[in-house]
Amino acid sequence: MSFFEELSPEMDRYLENHASQEPEILKKLRRETYQKTTQPHMISGFQQGRLLSIISQLLSPKRVLEIGTFTGYATLSLAEGLPEDGKITTLDINEDLAYIPQKYFTESIFRHQIEFRIENAIDYLETSNELFDLVFIDADKDNYLKYYHLIKPKLKSGGVLMIDNVLWYGNVLEENPKNKSTKIIKELNDLIAKDNDFENLILPLRDGLNLLRKK
Repeated sequence: MSFFEELSPEMDRYLENHASQEPEILKKLRRETYQKTTQPHMISGFQQGRLLSIISQLLSPKRVLEIGTFTGYATLSLAEGLPEDGKITTLDINEDLAYIPQKYFTESIFRHQIEFRIENAIDYLETSNELFDLVFIDADKDNYLKYYHLIKPKLKSGGVLMIDNVLWYGNVLEENPKNKSTKIIKELNDLIAKDNDFENLILPLRDGLNLLRKK
């Protein structure tokens, strides 16, 4: 089996049964996402959620930025590592789905540490002067390069940047892709690999997660 193929349901169950338990609020959120959205596969889900949580807990970041909220699963996973004075800002432009993450953020013990903004991420990054310890990007692929260039100067030394969907269903192996998103993701992966300001590794988890540490 190649790394970009889906794991069997049996293997997925095995991996979930041999990992730390998913918090109850995330179980409820995952269930509602599959019941009420047309593209539930966009949710980070159990395995990636536990990875985001562990990385956040290792860093104990005071300032976290997430680009692409969807229903808020990754947001709540990342929030698990926040210190008492930590804060996560999550950005999305989908007003129609905003009620779902807002509902779960309000129910969460991290409610006072989550800033949910319906705002264009490029506009936010161009006007914000904040520096971040941890950034997670899981949004529109066509703007991935722009996000990367705008985020880089706002990420602290030792900070971590995570970019989702960087294998793009295996399409990054295409020599001359015609699809715009595929071209951008390939260009981004090439750029990161040559950027001496970062150490990075692409994890073949789900659709690929590029994990970067700023030197």
